[in-house]
Amino acid sequence: MFPMTGKEMTPLILASGSPRRRELVRLLDVPFEVVEPETIESTVRGSDASRTASILAKMKAMDVADLGQENVIIAADTLVVLRGQVMGKPPDAAAAHGMLVDLRSGEHQVVTGLAVLHPRPSAPIVQAVETRVWMRQYDDEEISEYIERGEPFDKAGAYAIQDPDFDPVERIEGCYANVMGLPLCHLFKTLRGMGTFPPVPPAQACEAYTNRSCPVADGILQSDGH
Repeated sequence: MFPMTGKEMTPLILASGSPRRRELVRLLDVPFEVVEPETIESTVRGSDASRTASILAKMKAMDVADLGQENVIIAADTLVVLRGQVMGKPPDAAAAHGMLVDLRSGEHQVVTGLAVLHPRPSAPIVQAVETRVWMRQYDDEEISEYIERGEPFDKAGAYAIQDPDFDPVERIEGCYANVMGLPLCHLFKTLRGMGTFPPVPPAQACEAYTNRSCPVADGILQSDGH
């Protein structure tokens, strides 16, 4: 169905307005187009973060499919979970400050639901990927400076792991790209399983982009299942 080389592939559809997801998909070296979904995330509630993130990702993919798209559609939704409670995107500075204080010096989980859909004829392939995250002991002044820059407001949990100035994360267990909003090796493996052919696994490009080595890429790519 799809040519073997990324340069000649039918363009993928990224169902997301996130600039971070666009940057990550570019690392696959395949053509893609962006079509933003209309899903209202607050319509989905639940205590199971993996299930909620998966439902939201599937909804986004289906929203774009309903617009008549016929190419493979990628959608994702990322949740930050602290002590079993889901943190969304902060609506204002006070909420952002509170989230960052709550996350400080402790562990939380980042769960991304990933949905990959070819509108004809199959159902979406949906999975949830979790990364454990430990935050460093940043101080109140650092929080205020980060908020003043306007950074937290489009991000679940009010932070970006890749921010070079705030640099809020001490360490992680799992996929770094997942914390950014798109588990790239999981996506690559799913696309290959569907018969699409990105030219090479993304681990090396992801390491260069994030400026960090990845200890989990080989295990993800060699594991059974999606």
